[in-house]
Amino acid sequence: MASIALKGIGKSFGTTGVLSGIDLAIADGEFITLVGPSGCGKSTLIRIIAGLEPQSAGSIEIGGRPIDHLRPHERRVAMVFQSYALYPHMSVADNIALPLTMQRLSVVERLPLVKHLSPRRRRVMREVMAEVHATAAQLQIEALLARKPAQLSGGQRQRVALGRAMVRHPDVFLMDEPLSNLDAKLRVHMRSELAELHMRLATTFVYVTHDQVEAMTMSDRVAMMDAGRILQLGTPTELYTRPATLKVAQFIGSPAINVLPGIVDAGGRVAVAGVAVPVRAPLAPGSRISVCLRPEAVAPRPRGAASGAGEVVIGAHVRRAENLGAEWLLHCDVDGLDGVIVAARIAAGDRPPPEGAIDLAFLPQACHLFDADGARIEAAARASAGAAAAIAS
Repeated sequence: MASIALKGIGKSFGTTGVLSGIDLAIADGEFITLVGPSGCGKSTLIRIIAGLEPQSAGSIEIGGRPIDHLRPHERRVAMVFQSYALYPHMSVADNIALPLTMQRLSVVERLPLVKHLSPRRRRVMREVMAEVHATAAQLQIEALLARKPAQLSGGQRQRVALGRAMVRHPDVFLMDEPLSNLDAKLRVHMRSELAELHMRLATTFVYVTHDQVEAMTMSDRVAMMDAGRILQLGTPTELYTRPATLKVAQFIGSPAINVLPGIVDAGGRVAVAGVAVPVRAPLAPGSRISVCLRPEAVAPRPRGAASGAGEVVIGAHVRRAENLGAEWLLHCDVDGLDGVIVAARIAAGDRPPPEGAIDLAFLPQACHLFDADGARIEAAARASAGAAAAIAS
């Protein structure tokens, strides 16, 4: 079993706190991603799991047994680094074999002159190289085994780093931003390869990234971190459709979610840009909130066009249209809200409207509401769809 249990993990460097009270249970064979902005503590947390950094508080269990007292090589974890950490003077085969030779050969047997004198060393190295070839075959890099790292592309080096981790047959794979040095096209390809590798190995993966697309596309669950804490833990769909905080909503999703200032009126309705949205927030009248809409939930219409059943309509002006190939992204200034820009998705086959006045339509149930502290607000009740009406700003 390779489940992981983190209990009350804290970490400080001097007087600077980096992690605070991290509790996280990871199931055997799960692919979980730690995601968040730079400096949020995700890399420190994975290094603590690996044993490369001691925690200041809390405990760690892998497979139900405490590992806090174990050194890194005793924890049965393998780590893949952002920099690949390959030895430039060694061949690909020797880089992959290194963990096994360190484990199975004594210090004396690892000396260059001994390889010609020790029958045991020759036997062990034959076994090691057989495992190296088997691992290379899984990663489709057998043809590269004789090369040095300098002769490899970025994607090939990443496969070698993965091979060096795989050959140990660890209980847990730890990956610290392994794709960040690759170009955009190769990152997409390697995301698919990593997901397939996880399915083949059925081993626990803990993956660190600041790229929310990587987190959304590969993970069973995502832990969104900020300022040394986990803000939300759930499936990618849960974080996208029901973000627990405004920070989660703004970080997860590409293009980013639209954030509009709103206010709770005397009737408990939410007003946005002078328009009442038929949802009721359980807050005092006059409370300021954030009303968030995903770009795909916003439909641009000609100014004054008939709205669909239940839709809320606000006025806007087209600023520019961004051609993304498969779709257009329309950027609009909202009438009456200085500096507030709303993005709307348009299918590639549809013609984007010219610059000028338009309407933006959305359904009330597409709104995500957050209070002044950024906590999610659950709408207490919904008024009838026909209740949406213009009100005084």
